[in-house]
Amino acid sequence: SGVCRILYGCGHLVPVCSSNSVSASSASLTIDLKRPLSAMSTPGAAPAPAPVPAPPPTKKKKAPPPVPPPAVISAHLILRGCLHAVAGAPLSTCRPSPLQNTWLKDRPLLTGRFGLDVGRGSGDGRGAVGAAKRDIALDLGEDGACHVVRRPGDPEEPSGGDREDDVSSLTSPSVATRGGPDDVDGTNILLYAFKGMAQELGQAREPRTAVPAAVTPPSGATCAYLEAVQRMARRVVREDRAIVYWACRRGAAEAEFGAGALYDDREVRDGTRRPDDVVVLAYVRELLVCTLPGVPASAIPSLHRNTGRLQDVCLDAVPGRCTVSSAAGKKRRGGDKIAVRFYATQRANGDVAHAPPAAPMPRPPTRKEVESLYEVMVRGEEGIGIVMRQKKLRATREEAEAREARNRAQAAAVAAKKEVAAPLPPAQDEEMVVNVETVSGKIDYNKLVDQFGSKLITSDLMARLEKVTVKRGNVPFLHRFLRRNIFFSHRDMDRLLDVAEKNDGGGFYLYTGRGPSSSAMHMGHLVPFLMTQWLQQAFDVPLVIQMTDDEKFLFKGEYTDEDGDNLDHFHGLALENAKDILACGFDKKKTFLFSDLDYVGRMYPTVVRIWKSVTASTVNGIFGFQGSANIGKMAFPAIQAAPSFPDAFPVVLGGKGDKKRKNMACLIPCAIDQDPYFRMTRDIAHRLVPKSHPLNGKPALFHSKFFPPLQGATGKMSSSDDSSAIFLTDSPAEIERKIRNNAFSGGRETAAEQRQTGADLEADVSYQWLRFFLEDDDELAKIGADYGSGRGEFWSTGMVKARLVEILQEIVAGHQERRARITDEEAREWMRERALSI
Repeated sequence: SGVCRILYGCGHLVPVCSSNSVSASSASLTIDLKRPLSAMSTPGAAPAPAPVPAPPPTKKKKAPPPVPPPAVISAHLILRGCLHAVAGAPLSTCRPSPLQNTWLKDRPLLTGRFGLDVGRGSGDGRGAVGAAKRDIALDLGEDGACHVVRRPGDPEEPSGGDREDDVSSLTSPSVATRGGPDDVDGTNILLYAFKGMAQELGQAREPRTAVPAAVTPPSGATCAYLEAVQRMARRVVREDRAIVYWACRRGAAEAEFGAGALYDDREVRDGTRRPDDVVVLAYVRELLVCTLPGVPASAIPSLHRNTGRLQDVCLDAVPGRCTVSSAAGKKRRGGDKIAVRFYATQRANGDVAHAPPAAPMPRPPTRKEVESLYEVMVRGEEGIGIVMRQKKLRATREEAEAREARNRAQAAAVAAKKEVAAPLPPAQDEEMVVNVETVSGKIDYNKLVDQFGSKLITSDLMARLEKVTVKRGNVPFLHRFLRRNIFFSHRDMDRLLDVAEKNDGGGFYLYTGRGPSSSAMHMGHLVPFLMTQWLQQAFDVPLVIQMTDDEKFLFKGEYTDEDGDNLDHFHGLALENAKDILACGFDKKKTFLFSDLDYVGRMYPTVVRIWKSVTASTVNGIFGFQGSANIGKMAFPAIQAAPSFPDAFPVVLGGKGDKKRKNMACLIPCAIDQDPYFRMTRDIAHRLVPKSHPLNGKPALFHSKFFPPLQGATGKMSSSDDSSAIFLTDSPAEIERKIRNNAFSGGRETAAEQRQTGADLEADVSYQWLRFFLEDDDELAKIGADYGSGRGEFWSTGMVKARLVEILQEIVAGHQERRARITDEEAREWMRERALSI
């Protein structure tokens, strides 16, 4: 009949029934589902008063959405920050969607859902890009192995489980908050009553009281990116980071943190509601700074002060609940789109989060403290593994394409009855790329020596080197770069030691250089200069340092119709880099540092002779120049070769008539990727020197291994990637942050595995960096033994990273102190042409 009878208590129905229809004791209420509530009555009750004419309809003010529970807010902050950090997306290029209040219908579960559009500009003036340009460090497309993979047997999406009209989601008294802010008209009371009746009749499903098993992400069921986000979120919970909340004016927040940190609900974005003048912001250290739309300032005392107030944050692994859609290669606007649904659980100590905290709220962060959140860099160690995986996938794809191309070429040759060329080297050889412009892949230095035709440094050569340096009392011991085989290869070093042993006044000089591509040098740039400084002190010889500002302009310079070219920019960088070089401790009386743009006139006769001796086909064959290259690129190798000959320095190294000066040999310490320049030089050197020259004019070379970037012990460090380098201008806090967050670890996944098998020292960046910069051989051996075995003081990655941070902070602080004392005038004095003390 559409009529049912239920028992009720008078207090429960006060919000929805007239007081005239409620007796003092429990009674029976007849509810006709086909009649309005105002027309219902109880048996024996006084007749309802005559209806009063309804007032004219007024527009009902929409109630504000309820404030999410503190655990949901904390989980939302952690996950949003982890999505940023693992993807390497700056805050200024991300646009989140509002947090959906799924916790209302999932009670007692603490759930939420939100989205993130990463890699799109916000126009806030903090280096953001336009919407058409993707600004993100990690490739979230299928090539990056970050798309969702559904395995056979995965649970399907529940049908209707999230519908707004699904009564089964209202399964406990906590959902029907009688008289609460989400029960304005008392509807939840009736729904709860009907739910109880349905359960009694066995017509309802069991209530959800715990996180379902499907929430825990099974291995391989989600994308690699989301798995990394899950691991990082749990790490942030374990680290118990502080969460800072504060309220301030919108204008002040935008001025301090940029529009990228601010976002509002959809009504504000659509222009149907005016944005609030006062916003509530949240900050989690090294993770996120953002506003909390819909959270009033009055709610701040009840929110979590630490991430450790949560027990766990878990992404929903049901297929379709968490998705990643890459914009790479697509024509749509915006960036990569991420949507996640999550569950949060609190510590089992009651709802203590709602109690006012005793300690005062920490101060809000400064702009400098959050500056790293606006950089395009992977900020979580969990994302480094994905970066390495992407590199391997690209290398595998390139190998497959090269193999397919070879097969096609061979098939075409057979079909045309032509002689098939010898097969190309196997695929693993192609992973290593070393030339003057590119260094990538895993470097096999023995194979590189065979390819370049240089020689390995032997124990006999080391003994001779020690005899003419250490035993003469110039230095106390061989440099650590020699003791640890970091400088590992040479050309004619044995013949140069013959010159040093004769000590007949002819001798030799040192030559090294720097291409000024950035205002600040990084730790990798120090390696050749630290070795050169030791060689100058050990042999007591003059040194020339070439600043190739002309080369950087030829290869990286730009031109615009409005501003012209930027040649002066690179000339200015040469002076700035000169200060960093001079801070390495060279002897001023024996050192001449010069800019090519300033000094090339003196070297021009030598440069012309080299041009005359080298053919264009030789240059193109060595350096791979194409027809589109500017003529300056083809001419530059002669300019870099010229300082190898003493005639290029008629004043610096002595007069033109001094035969001994014309016979001076040259030693060049450099990374091995610079060897092609000097192979060309050595081939024509005999044409530029007297026949009495001890090395026939050929420069001797000392080759170093590459200084690995933070992301992995392959390739070499680059100034263009801030996240891969420690710069000589970094603060102690920046050094610690980069090492702890970005340094690739060779340690195992768990402490138990690390204790059992130890770390992979060859892959561990922190240990490899200690080989470069830790002077004490005994301490380095102990760290290697402990870390490689998983036992002892340095058994863990954290201990090794902490020791490296101490070493780097000490080196960089000392360098900064020395550099601060070098003025522009003093640097120019070092660069003034003058006769060196020989």
